[in-house]
Amino acid sequence: MPTPTLDTTTTRWLPWLIAVAFFMQSLDATIVNTALPRMAADLGENPLRMQGVVIAYLLTVALLIPASGWISDRFGSRRVFFTAIALFTFGSLLCALAPSLNLLIAARVIQGLGGSLMLPVGRLVILRVYPRSELVRILSFITIPGLIGPLAGPALGGWLVEAVSWHWIFLINLPVGILGCLATRRLLPDLRSPLPQRFDGLGFLLFGTSMILISVALEGLGELHLPHVRVVLLLMGGMACMVAYWLRALHHDQPLFSAELFRIRSFAVGIFGNLFARLGSGALPFLIPLLFQVGLGYSPTQAGLLMMPLALSAMLAKPIAGPLIGRLGYRRLLVGNTLLLGCLIASLALIGPGTPFVWLLIHLGILGAVNSMQFTAMNTITLIDLHDQQAASGNSLLSVVMQLAMSFGVACAAALLSGFQDDYGDTEVLSAFRATFLSVGALSMLAAAIFLQASRETGRRVQPLAAEPEKSAQNVE
Repeated sequence: MPTPTLDTTTTRWLPWLIAVAFFMQSLDATIVNTALPRMAADLGENPLRMQGVVIAYLLTVALLIPASGWISDRFGSRRVFFTAIALFTFGSLLCALAPSLNLLIAARVIQGLGGSLMLPVGRLVILRVYPRSELVRILSFITIPGLIGPLAGPALGGWLVEAVSWHWIFLINLPVGILGCLATRRLLPDLRSPLPQRFDGLGFLLFGTSMILISVALEGLGELHLPHVRVVLLLMGGMACMVAYWLRALHHDQPLFSAELFRIRSFAVGIFGNLFARLGSGALPFLIPLLFQVGLGYSPTQAGLLMMPLALSAMLAKPIAGPLIGRLGYRRLLVGNTLLLGCLIASLALIGPGTPFVWLLIHLGILGAVNSMQFTAMNTITLIDLHDQQAASGNSLLSVVMQLAMSFGVACAAALLSGFQDDYGDTEVLSAFRATFLSVGALSMLAAAIFLQASRETGRRVQPLAAEPEKSAQNVE
């Protein structure tokens, strides 16, 4: 595809448009968690069973990421990006107007449809219109708002809930979304492939069905309270669809994700390690605000402010990740860091009404730094040994696994919390939280056995792909 010629105005403002879209998506992914207890009270729901609001968004984004490139090539980048922002904005309006939990979840799905296309399509446009010499600078620029979103989201969400109402965490997206749509019509070039690649529709259906069935099964143990027979049937059905997909991918000439990727040892270790290690990390943004508000009686603003050390220390830890990996190697660092991360998550069970506020800040700050180190090492070991022709497929699968693992983490944590609450009773909510953190921490530590399978030599060769997850708008954490 020839590189299009852009005028000076478009060249200057196009990265800002993509950066604002990135900020909207990253802010929305974190701002909701602090508001869940107030949403539950307003909608007449149990605050410990609001995970569907989070899971619906994460799962929708995960399912559509693999199709984003093909959709952009087929229908044109300007039309798809405009539609993505419009869907995200319309979904935000529906969320604010939702009178029940089920309608709120449905509105979050519409939001997810837009969110799943905004970032991959925006990044694809940047890759196609700017020279390679400018990519590092521009991708770094559009990544910054993605780091600010998780930092500001919880505190902003808590303040909005107390100052006005939870509806405003969605309504603030409306003016930004409208301006984004207008800017897209003016600034975004309409790029499409003259010969779009054939899309693996059946593979997409099998992969998506598997993820939905497994997610509903996990939800059935928590919020939905499905009988165990149905949960088992859903899990078996999901696993069968997943096996069917990978068996098909072995022989398909253009699969959604190539099974050949798993012949690369570092990629296989990274993907499976991401999936299981993130069960704990993905649960934290859901569990911690609930613990502070429901278990300890903190206000939404206080709960939001306490989440800031997680994001701030994560940003500060980024520069030291590379030197530590170079000194220790991926295998040693990931095994040790995974065990440390699991212990820190489990130690949240020690938090109680008498825990000093300063200690909470220190504890969460250390947890955020260790979590950031984990993400950086897991992402880079996954991609570091891929060849150029494998990079796009491998990065896409990594993006999907990251989103799915966060969704599964929330679902698993909610199922554990619901089960422990039934065991302890409504009067011992804090005990249920403590048991949940201990369980989630133990589950996270099991991923160390996966990282132990990495080669001692992995990462000894310096390759450009090692930095890709940090430069990628979809993978920054």
